[in-house]
Amino acid sequence: MRPSARCFFALFLTLLAAAQARAADDAASFYRGKQIRFVVGTAPGGNYDLLARTVARHMAAYIPGHPYIIVQNQPSGGGLVMTNQLYALGPDDGTVIGVPINGIPAAPLLQPNFAHYDASKLLWLGSVSREPYVAYVWHTAPVQSLSELLTKRLVVGATVPGSTMFDFPLVTNKIVGTKFKIVPGYGSTPQMNEAMERGETEGVAALGWSAVLAQMSPFLQDKKIKVIAQFGLERSKALPDVPLMLDLAKTPRDRQALSMLFGRTEYGRPYFLPPNVPPDRVEALRRAFDATMKDPGFIAEAAKIGFEVDPLTGEQVQKLVGDLANTPPDIVARVRTILNEQ
Repeated sequence: MRPSARCFFALFLTLLAAAQARAADDAASFYRGKQIRFVVGTAPGGNYDLLARTVARHMAAYIPGHPYIIVQNQPSGGGLVMTNQLYALGPDDGTVIGVPINGIPAAPLLQPNFAHYDASKLLWLGSVSREPYVAYVWHTAPVQSLSELLTKRLVVGATVPGSTMFDFPLVTNKIVGTKFKIVPGYGSTPQMNEAMERGETEGVAALGWSAVLAQMSPFLQDKKIKVIAQFGLERSKALPDVPLMLDLAKTPRDRQALSMLFGRTEYGRPYFLPPNVPPDRVEALRRAFDATMKDPGFIAEAAKIGFEVDPLTGEQVQKLVGDLANTPPDIVARVRTILNEQ
């Protein structure tokens, strides 16, 4: 490198460092003495809520100015009301952070009459963890493997249309030829598991792995249930030997359709800001989120409530959501048609 080039590069680094320092100072000045609200799109006491409260307890220490964080709940419409409101009304000053369920990024494509926002314009801070969703069966079920599910019927319980337990098996039946018989109407996961024990059903499809571990660990240990498939974009590190439903896709178009639906497993447990928050505050909150994910105290506390921290940065989530928003219209129409054929 010539001397003039070296001087220019050194000057560039100096100016960049100065700009970053000013941005940090601006963020610290803004947040000092402020209160940040986490607005959780689910009811108190659930997994999303418990995890959000854990993040809140640790993240404030990493935000410049050390604001105080409180957690509120707005579960209406599965979090759609909360997301619609923050998108349209803000506030856009970085004092409110949305904590949605992982179906929120895809909702504008699948539920355009209810999701009045552009998910790619939300400012994503990151995700605590990718979360595989799995299908598991009772030990006496006639289906004990994914390959058998292509030739034999498996009766699975579900809550309501729109839930993963209903939508995921419905779409895989149509696209890859699985033979789930879906029985909806159960009020909760424990009710679905009790129905499986009684013999009313034979398994459950597309339940989050963390929920399975929290509720069904004794049955896993005693081999009363068996995990036969996972729904996601790639095999989870936690389930390296469990086959991936996406691998059954026969064509690129099939793979795109399934990926659109299964993408929520990658977003896992995401956090977002409304559009138009000043860049210095977005940067400060993203880096605070990243630091929280590495905090030993946070990791230990998350483990106590059943979460293995496997984070994504805000930039990674932003790209995933942007890719989702660019799903070809014919693929969106195909998936929406399947879901509307209930």
